[in-house]
Amino acid sequence: MSFPVGYGATREIGDAIGAFWEDRRGLIQPSEFIIGADNKIVSSSYSDGPLGRMDAADVIKLIKLYESRK
Repeated sequence: MSFPVGYGATREIGDAIGAFWEDRRGLIQPSEFIIGADNKIVSSSYSDGPLGRMDAADVIKLIKLYESRK
């Protein structure tokens, strides 16, 4: 892959990014971020289940909107 992928998130990482941690299965729920060129978070999405995850087409639209505002 030509981009970094997160794997093996710990409870401490989940706490640091404000993610929901599921104790029963010991896993982090989806926490998605759009990072700007200045390395600041432009948008984020947190889920506590199977709903509410970012859709690739919607992310592209959102990025295009942000770009048009520059």
